[in-house]
Amino acid sequence: MAEFPFEISPMFEGERVRKDGMFVELGGPKSMGLELVRAKDMDEIEDDKVTIVGPDLKEMEEGKTYPWAMIFHIGGELVEPDLESVVERRVHDFVNYCQGIMHLNQRYDVWMRMSKDTAAKMDSFEPFGKAVMMLFKTELPFIEKMQVTFYTDEVEVEKQMVEAKEIFKARDARTKDLHDEDVDVFYGCTLCQAFAPTNVCVVSPDRISLCGAINWFDGRAAAKVDPEGPQFAIEKGEVLDDNTGEYSGVNEIAKKLSSGEFDKIKLHSFFDSPHTSCGCFEVVGFYIPEVDGIGWVNREYQGMAPNGLGFSTMAGQTGGGKQIVGFLGIGVNYFYSPKFIQADGGWNRVVWLPAMLKEKIAETIPEDIKDKIATENDATDIESLKAFLQEKNHPVVANWAAAEEEEEEEEEEEEEETAVAAAPMMMPAAGFQMPAMASMPMMPAGKAGGIKITFKNAKISIDKMIVSEKKE
Repeated sequence: MAEFPFEISPMFEGERVRKDGMFVELGGPKSMGLELVRAKDMDEIEDDKVTIVGPDLKEMEEGKTYPWAMIFHIGGELVEPDLESVVERRVHDFVNYCQGIMHLNQRYDVWMRMSKDTAAKMDSFEPFGKAVMMLFKTELPFIEKMQVTFYTDEVEVEKQMVEAKEIFKARDARTKDLHDEDVDVFYGCTLCQAFAPTNVCVVSPDRISLCGAINWFDGRAAAKVDPEGPQFAIEKGEVLDDNTGEYSGVNEIAKKLSSGEFDKIKLHSFFDSPHTSCGCFEVVGFYIPEVDGIGWVNREYQGMAPNGLGFSTMAGQTGGGKQIVGFLGIGVNYFYSPKFIQADGGWNRVVWLPAMLKEKIAETIPEDIKDKIATENDATDIESLKAFLQEKNHPVVANWAAAEEEEEEEEEEEEEETAVAAAPMMMPAAGFQMPAMASMPMMPAGKAGGIKITFKNAKISIDKMIVSEKKE
């Protein structure tokens, strides 16, 4: 498009800006990144206006990371607060349509990069802001007026972050009293399929989107105003398993949207046909077989989990639209769901959380388990985690003894079978003839005979075996 200094097209949606080709980084793990959409009255908006608070692009140093916040104001006859998060989630799409600009994540986890080539074509963020607003109004015609403010000043970004988190919290609380069994329709979202082609994001009252940006009400509002858009209704269908959250309608859409890669998704199961994971998830869960428990690590946490892996490593293994048994991506608000991984023990299966995440969601953790869940301050590896869980008598500890007893019984049976099977059969001495079967004495029917010998933890060696016919 000639009016902009860079190309705009969906073909750039999967583009990656690597560190060596980056001019500047905005937000991300080394700083703060935020995006927020607010509905306003038409007379409060100056259409197409771009405001920069803090250093503009030409004032930034190549290779540096800066704090970043994008606050969009939208207006129109059909615009209502319910549409804020729906429009907000499309920021990911439209920013990535801009050549040389990479956008990842959402809400308060935004991470962007601008390439050297694109930065060389402009000295301000203003053309970028106008391009994104043009895309919004073209794709979502219910938006009649729009303006944006970009914040790069650290103090201002921090201020916007505090206010935005309160807004996000209020949005998430709306589904508190609405549950899966109360509705006949769930909603799907395909926004992440550009990065995760087989991902099937299912949003129900008890399970927010993986990115944390779309709840059930948001999905309903989006499907209403944009029927051909990326959010759409999913008929729940028959309840196949209430505990795991398996529904016939969800299974049908899973098979369709994954091109047959998956034929079922269980919304509240960690191990059995779990929800697919895209890449925009806020938290990743990981199974720890050594303690038979589940740990969770959020995107902001920069350290290592007890399994020796960090968020980025586990996210790379989990994402891409895959259905991975032992790893699971979720939105933070799913922790608040009464159906949180209920098929696999719920909170009684959680053994580790980063301290920052534990503090953030403290109000939803059951009191009887809260002090029994370790953080990096309590356990940094498997051994220290085991010790902590034993000391606190975590519910998973009760499973260890039963599992060990069962394992010992299995080992004893295997050893017994192996010992008998491995006993060497010696060849008869020279001149010995095996008696014919007809002449072998038979055990009378219905009568027990002989003795039974059971060997445990024994090694058997036979130097010689003699078979003879008993003389009367």
